[in-house]
Amino acid sequence: MGNFKSKVQRFGKFLSGMVMPNIGAFIAWGLITAFFIPSGWIPNETFGSLVDPMLKYLLPLLIGYTGGRAVGGTRGGVIGAIATSGVIVGSDIPMFIGAMVVGPISGFVIKKFDNYVEDKIPSGFEMLVNNFSIGILGLILAIVSLIFIGPIITILTGFLSVGVFTIIEKGLLPLVSIFIEPAKVLFLNNAINHGVLGPIGINQVQEVGKSILFLLESNPGPGLGVILAYFVFSKGMVKQSATGAAIIHFFGGIHEIYFPYILMNPMLILSVILGGVSGVLIFSIFSVGLVATPSPGSIFSILFLAAKGDAFKILLGIMVSTVVSFLVSGFFIKRTSEDDLNKAKSGVKDLKNNSSSVVIDFSNINKIVFSCDAGMGSSAMGASKFRNRLKKEGINIEVSYSSVDSIPSDAQVVVTHDNLKDRVLNANKNLQVIGIQNFLNDPNIENLFKNILENGRKNDSDSPSNKGNHKNTQDIFNENNIILNASVKTKEEAIEMAGKLLFKNGYVKEDYIDGMLRRESLVSTYIGMGVAIPHGENDVKSSIIKSGITFIQLRDGVCFGEDMAYLIVGIAGVGDDHIKILSNLAEIIGDEENLKRLKESNSKKEILDIILRE
Repeated sequence: MGNFKSKVQRFGKFLSGMVMPNIGAFIAWGLITAFFIPSGWIPNETFGSLVDPMLKYLLPLLIGYTGGRAVGGTRGGVIGAIATSGVIVGSDIPMFIGAMVVGPISGFVIKKFDNYVEDKIPSGFEMLVNNFSIGILGLILAIVSLIFIGPIITILTGFLSVGVFTIIEKGLLPLVSIFIEPAKVLFLNNAINHGVLGPIGINQVQEVGKSILFLLESNPGPGLGVILAYFVFSKGMVKQSATGAAIIHFFGGIHEIYFPYILMNPMLILSVILGGVSGVLIFSIFSVGLVATPSPGSIFSILFLAAKGDAFKILLGIMVSTVVSFLVSGFFIKRTSEDDLNKAKSGVKDLKNNSSSVVIDFSNINKIVFSCDAGMGSSAMGASKFRNRLKKEGINIEVSYSSVDSIPSDAQVVVTHDNLKDRVLNANKNLQVIGIQNFLNDPNIENLFKNILENGRKNDSDSPSNKGNHKNTQDIFNENNIILNASVKTKEEAIEMAGKLLFKNGYVKEDYIDGMLRRESLVSTYIGMGVAIPHGENDVKSSIIKSGITFIQLRDGVCFGEDMAYLIVGIAGVGDDHIKILSNLAEIIGDEENLKRLKESNSKKEILDIILRE
């Protein structure tokens, strides 16, 4: 069960990684639609002509590019966009789902091709092979998408429209939301509203003066509940974008603006379904209706078109559907939040109660391993700091670090992030695994240290450590690797800045930057004290040319979830070359005075002197 949950979380994060970078484009399209379509606030035929091309072409292409780039770097993004053009042409509906399918597949194809020919291309033919490989493989993928994938997705979504009409005919009106809400998320809202509900509703208006059918698709409550839940329970860029999305959705009437929020977490489809059912139930109980189709589905349009005496009752139905959707969405969003307080409490409880199958004998511990996804950044710093603390107490226990996929066979205790705990346990049944939220300052680590002090043996010899012949630290970290007083708006910009500096100075290949961004989407690299240490995931270790560390000072800081980071330390590590510097940094950021100097210094030399201390 734990393994399944872990896979679902990673899949959800991957979907989120395709959608979230393009939220700005969705908002731009939403604003254009709200203002300039014929029924918009400022109708303009010229400006309104942007709406359909952006919906049908721009937004799917952006998602396809982003999905391909997440898997195969920049080349994956290009071929992902090419393949996405096939599903767009192969369907008459907006191909967001198609783009989320073919984009990553295309990125995977070009990545595998590049790995296969990496050492087989004759010198001087690299550009020729690179260009024609994308051209030929892109052609094939676009044709496959056009002939097969686009039509298949169109057929599947078409079943939803049939289901809506069938339920209406059977008189099971509240249950129509089971089909309407998923269909809306697939951008079939206009087809349902104007192609199915509208004509039937017009006939009812002619007979009784109003129709409830005009409220089924246009009810803004379910979508508003989802957006408000993201605003309350999420963090970072998602939380920041929710305010604008709520305004555009509720007042502007552009419901498509909340669809990406559901695509990020598909379980939220239950939220809008239950919200829709509850709203329609209220509408049915009070027999309310509109006199025409509200377009766009703004709260203003709905109230303006409400039948006489129905406005307050309609507002009640919208409010009920909003509350239901908000509560259900909040449940799912909180359960998938990386920094949820309940997870932290659970981690402490697991440690105290020794919940795994292995019981720790604190008097006989020989090896502790700190483990993260890549085994080069946060785990290395955590191991270094913990090792030094034990050494000061005269306790001889080996403390090392590794990736979660290469934990040494002689490890007895593994300290890893809560989100990675299941992966460790599934591969290592006989280990004591301690879940944490922060590798440098976490209550579970403090409990482990306390128990070792109370029960552990003392020894006059030095504790085992990652000693060895480190390369010249100036090769790994120097003034060229430092940027002072930088300014960014998002953590993704900060991570890219650190990664591009690693690439510019010859430490990594360019696709390592994408690995840094993917790593952040899985588990936050914020380690506390205003410091984040972004680095690539395990899959891009092959893109590291040599060990290097970059240092970005952000005078105004940037949001990493609910925390502000002022120092960004980009890491590319081969072996143990970079560990001495990270060990120093782990100790330095525990000293408030030195940490303040790092945040405020205007001298690269001073930064080097602080971090490269002997």
